[in-house]
Amino acid sequence: ILQALASMLEQPSGERITTAALAARLDVSEAALYRHFASKAQMFEGLIEFIESGIFTVINKIAAEEDHGLRQTQMIMSLLLGFAERNRGLTRVLIGDALVNENERLQARINQLLDRIDSTLKQCLKVAAAQGALATEHDFGAHANLLVCYALGRWQRFVKSGFKDDPLAGWPVDTRLSYVLTGWFRGELQGDARVQWQRQADRYQVRVDIDINTFISLTMTSQGQVTPQG
Repeated sequence: ILQALASMLEQPSGERITTAALAARLDVSEAALYRHFASKAQMFEGLIEFIESGIFTVINKIAAEEDHGLRQTQMIMSLLLGFAERNRGLTRVLIGDALVNENERLQARINQLLDRIDSTLKQCLKVAAAQGALATEHDFGAHANLLVCYALGRWQRFVKSGFKDDPLAGWPVDTRLSYVLTGWFRGELQGDARVQWQRQADRYQVRVDIDINTFISLTMTSQGQVTPQG
């Protein structure tokens, strides 16, 4: 159900989705939907939980593997912008576009998610200051808020352009490669993957995003230092 809802949200027209349309998409009755979710608001809450879980799983991995505060900040911003690029329908939820005329608690839930991202970025900037990369009197709150506003703006432009304005456009130069995956595991597997290489001075990060058979996504990252030996 959530997969179908996310897919319907990817339509550039941005029309409000009804339970009747969702049921028709799944070829089931509306009553069948309500056996799984008490309301459409609960369906959207399920999508929001999926978004938060996906984003913070990677953020926690970044915090565990990258010690440098500014690099943590850059990697989190790349994650937020890249998430939109790969999840068009869910981006409409993040900017509130898909929540217009829905239960007001849904927008409050999104605001909580954005506040959590803001707090995480603020902490990364404090780490950077402790490492000497930023001044100790730096306004961490304003800086973190500006970064969240930037991400929201890029998400907004992406959605309002009919998903044509790449949210990663203008972000630090990197190398990206996309390819198609095929295979067999208890049935045919199909999907796509993207490899992203970023370098700043002598630091690098490699990120691999894998999507297999709609709605199964994996992310792997590696970072380190470039030396004369490689």
